[in-house]
Amino acid sequence: MNRYAEQQLLEWKNSLMRKPLLIMGARQVGKTWLMQEFGRKHYKEVAFVSFDSNENMRLAFSGGYDVQRLLLLIQAETGCRLTPGETLIIFDEIQECPQALTSLKYFCENAREHHIVAAGSLLGLQVHEGTGFPVGKVDMMNLYPMTFCEFLEAMGQGNLVKLLESRDWELVKVFASRFSDLLKQYYFVGGMPEAVAAFVQTKNFATARRVHQTLLDGYRRDFTKHAPAEVAPRISMVWNSIPGQLSRENKKFICKDVAPGLRMRDVEYALQWLVDAGLVHTVSRVSKAAFPPAAYRDRVFKLFFVDVGLLGAMADLQAKTIVEGNTIFTEFKGALAEQYVQQQLRAVNTRELFYWSSHQSDCEIDFAFGCGAAFVPVEVKAEINLQAKSLMTFCRKQQVPLALRVSMSSFQISNPPAGKDGSTFTLVDLPLYGIEQAYHVCEAIQG
Repeated sequence: MNRYAEQQLLEWKNSLMRKPLLIMGARQVGKTWLMQEFGRKHYKEVAFVSFDSNENMRLAFSGGYDVQRLLLLIQAETGCRLTPGETLIIFDEIQECPQALTSLKYFCENAREHHIVAAGSLLGLQVHEGTGFPVGKVDMMNLYPMTFCEFLEAMGQGNLVKLLESRDWELVKVFASRFSDLLKQYYFVGGMPEAVAAFVQTKNFATARRVHQTLLDGYRRDFTKHAPAEVAPRISMVWNSIPGQLSRENKKFICKDVAPGLRMRDVEYALQWLVDAGLVHTVSRVSKAAFPPAAYRDRVFKLFFVDVGLLGAMADLQAKTIVEGNTIFTEFKGALAEQYVQQQLRAVNTRELFYWSSHQSDCEIDFAFGCGAAFVPVEVKAEINLQAKSLMTFCRKQQVPLALRVSMSSFQISNPPAGKDGSTFTLVDLPLYGIEQAYHVCEAIQG
């Protein structure tokens, strides 16, 4: 498999300001594989330390933070010479040894010449708990499920990826049906590496779905294993409500959809736990189409899953919806399309995502992000549907200069008729399978 995050790791390796690196992300998104593969490709040696079921190393790190002593311990454990710049030191499952997490501070201060990358499950929880977390002493990187283009490469369709990256949209249009078929497969399989690998090897949707169910079962066990006992049931309730939340036309998170009578204060901890675990992502509403968007966020938000394939599994989406042509776009279509778009945009860029709606919720813009000094609204359509009254009205009233409409239609740039006040804007139609190019397209248009 080819993970584009490897480029971020290479930039980290070559940075003069490099600190120990923490890779954040939900369980099973491929953190361990990525670290080992990066070490194999770019270093002479890899000193791999896993703190899972390794009582000796956990005890060793409990003996204090003398960096030279710790380096000798790592050398003895791995049998590697720890040569700065030539050896990659990997701490895996670091959440099992809080002292090892704290030690990164001392490696940063006293041995920054050594290249250290660490990862573990539920690290986001320790960030907020704050106990021993090396704030300011580590670089941090988020790893998400495989993107659609990474899926294409895993499927042996690297030439299609190069075609999208070329942004030769006339040529992309020639292969629209192939992109469409592969996108439907991605909607079902998603981007969890184990599910992708299973599907690539077997070309069997049922095999991928079995992986989904195993992952979901593991996440549910995490609720009871790692969350306070009194909160775990509410975490499960929030988690189970997400498919229903996203199936509504108005997809903002509503507490009563978790359970009747609940208020936000009743579910805040459960929500934060899921966010910190990397299992869900929030998209906040903004009250105004202005830059920077974060300055205008309010307390309303939409809640999305970590992965579109897992969302389909939670909703019991059947494989026949792919086999039967466009059925997938009429069953649960809005939820899948929006989940897919936010998942891709989140993975390929660090910009935060937002959305806008009127206070009466009768007009909504699915997503928005900052690009340059512009506020860019995004309308998501699951099919070939170019009706976007809310987007047109919004752009004219808010005098937004650039907007994206994402659907199964081909790429096009147009200038809709001016509003009554003479305001105009540029509308970009971008195919769903080209969403990873959204930021590049917007930057190019802005010049």
